[in-house]
Amino acid sequence: MITFEIVLLVFLIVCAVATCFTKNLFSSVVIFESYSAIMCVVWLILRSPDLAITEAAVGAGVTGVLFYITLKNVNQLKEEDEPDEE
Repeated sequence: MITFEIVLLVFLIVCAVATCFTKNLFSSVVIFESYSAIMCVVWLILRSPDLAITEAAVGAGVTGVLFYITLKNVNQLKEEDEPDEE
């Protein structure tokens, strides 16, 4: 069990650092959702199911959807702001 916990903590650190340094925003959002999913498992190991459910619902669920909507809107704004080459 100790090995599993160490692996989870290493993945948490890797996800946190990768989220900050990833240049592609979509990849950054996916890594952030992975971080939230791993954190949910950590809360379950710590015997705190209420926080695990909240992390799953808010961290991976609602926040992920809001990030995807934001990325979609930002990409639309970029496409509209660019002048035509014609």
